[in-house]
Amino acid sequence: MTFYFYDLETSGINARAQRIMQFAGQRTDENFNPIGEPQNWIVKLTDEILPDPDAVLITGITPQKTKEEGYSEVEFLKLFYDEVLQPDTVIMGFNTVRFDDEFMRATLWRNFYDPYEWQWQDGRSRWDLMDVVRIIRALRPEGIKWPVDDKGQPTNRLELLTKLNGLDHFNAHDALSDVLATIALAKLLREKQPKIFDYLLTMRDKRKIAELVNLDEPKPFLYCSGWYSSTWQKTTAVLPIANGPNGSILVLDLRNDPLELAKLTDDELRETAFSRNKETDELPLQCLKLNACPAIAPLGVLDSETQKRLHLSKETIEQNYNKFRSIVGFGDRLEQLYMKSDTERKAKYSTETDPDFRIYDGFVGEGDKTKMRAVRVSDESALADLNLKFSDDRLEQLLPRYKARNFGRSLTSAERESWETYRTKRLISGAHGQLSLQQFADRLTELVAERTDEDSQFLLQELQLYAESIAPISEE
Repeated sequence: MTFYFYDLETSGINARAQRIMQFAGQRTDENFNPIGEPQNWIVKLTDEILPDPDAVLITGITPQKTKEEGYSEVEFLKLFYDEVLQPDTVIMGFNTVRFDDEFMRATLWRNFYDPYEWQWQDGRSRWDLMDVVRIIRALRPEGIKWPVDDKGQPTNRLELLTKLNGLDHFNAHDALSDVLATIALAKLLREKQPKIFDYLLTMRDKRKIAELVNLDEPKPFLYCSGWYSSTWQKTTAVLPIANGPNGSILVLDLRNDPLELAKLTDDELRETAFSRNKETDELPLQCLKLNACPAIAPLGVLDSETQKRLHLSKETIEQNYNKFRSIVGFGDRLEQLYMKSDTERKAKYSTETDPDFRIYDGFVGEGDKTKMRAVRVSDESALADLNLKFSDDRLEQLLPRYKARNFGRSLTSAERESWETYRTKRLISGAHGQLSLQQFADRLTELVAERTDEDSQFLLQELQLYAESIAPISEE
């Protein structure tokens, strides 16, 4: 087994609308010693993408830099498969499960790769150090210095953790620097708290998670999640109560009195239980995703010091557990209401027609996967003559875009016209997660007034020039 630490710098925060601009990674052995040289790749933006100006100010990577130094997405993904996806690799980083992995999946999808296989084929798995940091801070913080924000609240930002603990982190928000800092942090965590660290490493396996998150014999356990309050170190005791959507498990926070929740009407319960209270930060019911490396631990690790730190006693957990068991049918009621809310939420977004954004509309069939491989191995000349009929309409719509983004000369005149129409509409009107040209210009004006330092002014000028270079030509 080897670890592969990676990090991305992106053109914004919406994984389907924005793009990877920098990929960096380093393979290590089981003791986090480097194996070989790191990867550090710039990826080109295509001409329908307007980056978020605020993101560029953070990373310092301009669209022009990606054009001059970067790989196309097709070239990048070939490197990724050849150099990164070795068998028995644990692919990991700091907040990669929620952020970087989403960008990788969207990139793979646009370029005719299966969005999921890279993380489990050939003995590979994924892990995320962010929740490891959170739960170690909550349960076994000894030996590590823990930062707080300017309001005195706990914070687990990577650059603050490394600075406080004397770890090298020479350039925060540079992907390679963040990778090396994450490796140093992993070493520190294992050195100071080896038992819980190695336990959490084994718990990246869905089968191991299912042994603790057991609906057949539901018992309370500890769960650390970013959805919970920093006041109690984002950690609480929960009880698995029902199956949730897409293979998840619904868990009830045992800080809450189930008898009080059961008194609520259905509408009140949906409002109270399924969304975080802005005043108290409480979130009574949450979806635990078995395939997202949840940070969980048995209740037995809840010693007296940890109970004080989490503001949660074993007595409270036991009382609320027994109260829940005494309410006949309450678990079924919560399940039905949650699934109804989830169905309504999905229906609200079911009108999406852009294939770039429809990655989660369903899995690709084996017949279409064979055709996807044919697309990937085709060069520009072969793509021009490729005649494939996909069963999945999303792939049928994606193919001309794939050609336009990577092999422009393979387009027919009709495809070129269609691409320009799409590109123009996206730039003029914007997209989910991408500003329109007018919004982009307005934001640049605001930032020019706010950010008066020389580096920021240079970046903002480059963004202005880039927007002008890709703006559709008016026919007037």
